[in-house]
Amino acid sequence: MTIRETGRAVNSVDVIAPNLKRRLSGVTATIASLVVRQAGLISIVATGPGLPPNVPHFPLWRIPFLTRRLRIWHARRNNDLLLGLLLKWLRISNLKVVFTSASPRPRTGWTRFLLRNCDEVVATNQVNADVMPRSCLIIPHGVDTEKFFPSESTKTDEPFLIGCYGRIRPMKGTWEFVEAMCRILPEHPNWSAVVIGRVLPRDNAYFDGLVALVNGAGLADRIRFIPEMPLQDMPAAYRKLSIYVAPSHLEGFGLTVAEALATGIPTIATRGVGAFDELIEEQKNGFLYSPGDVNELEEKIRELMDNTGLRKEMGQSARSSAIEKMSLDIEACELVKMYKRLLTE
Repeated sequence: MTIRETGRAVNSVDVIAPNLKRRLSGVTATIASLVVRQAGLISIVATGPGLPPNVPHFPLWRIPFLTRRLRIWHARRNNDLLLGLLLKWLRISNLKVVFTSASPRPRTGWTRFLLRNCDEVVATNQVNADVMPRSCLIIPHGVDTEKFFPSESTKTDEPFLIGCYGRIRPMKGTWEFVEAMCRILPEHPNWSAVVIGRVLPRDNAYFDGLVALVNGAGLADRIRFIPEMPLQDMPAAYRKLSIYVAPSHLEGFGLTVAEALATGIPTIATRGVGAFDELIEEQKNGFLYSPGDVNELEEKIRELMDNTGLRKEMGQSARSSAIEKMSLDIEACELVKMYKRLLTE
């Protein structure tokens, strides 16, 4: 939905969430979900390309023509942050600039400079906060539990499906997942696997190796690779699963795990990565294992595959934990509290 480009509707906006990246990413998904939810709590719009049509937004070129009053510019990428700071420094717009960090990597000198000029910085978990060059709020990512919900089916119909979603590249640990499935599936004819994600040109050789591994195991019909899906199709993709695996070696947060849990899927994720340790309650809604340890991953997968009762119990616990601790409403409300504080300071 597009905010009217003239008149009071545009000029009443209190918060602007920029999205300067055209291609779909986890950041884009976060912006889209949050802005829709926050629109009922505060006057907020997104701006920039690549956003779903249901997100309140207006064109980037309109920003310099807004009435000069205080607004929040909430950036989640360095280029979005730089634009907000330039609009502020050049006195084109009267802004308080907020940045949310979802990366566990140490910051470069350029990023540290940008962050020091923010009015507020938000980290999605303690791992992210620890690498920040300044103090920050910790507001974890949330998941839309109204979109990500369990299937009405009890998942007792064969074949069962185990999935791994996200970018296909070494850092995501896709190889470990595929190798584990090549070991397990020949002994479990009622199971199959799916990997959904985008492959960048620089990762083509890695992807070709995965395909060769699957073909060599004679499992091309049972381990499928599917290109990245539109955001609106992902909830249904989770509902097809009986187990979800997040084998990443590095994550800022790891939203796919929260999405899987909200969908009532028992989840296996890497220990000490992103927010996985906070999202996964061992033996309750899933398992944790050491990054890169295919043997341990194989053991955890087999335990869930071979125990229908355990999968059911963990799935119920997964959904409950997501509603209680990972709801998008919690993140949306905490951010709106911050916006209102900054607007009145």
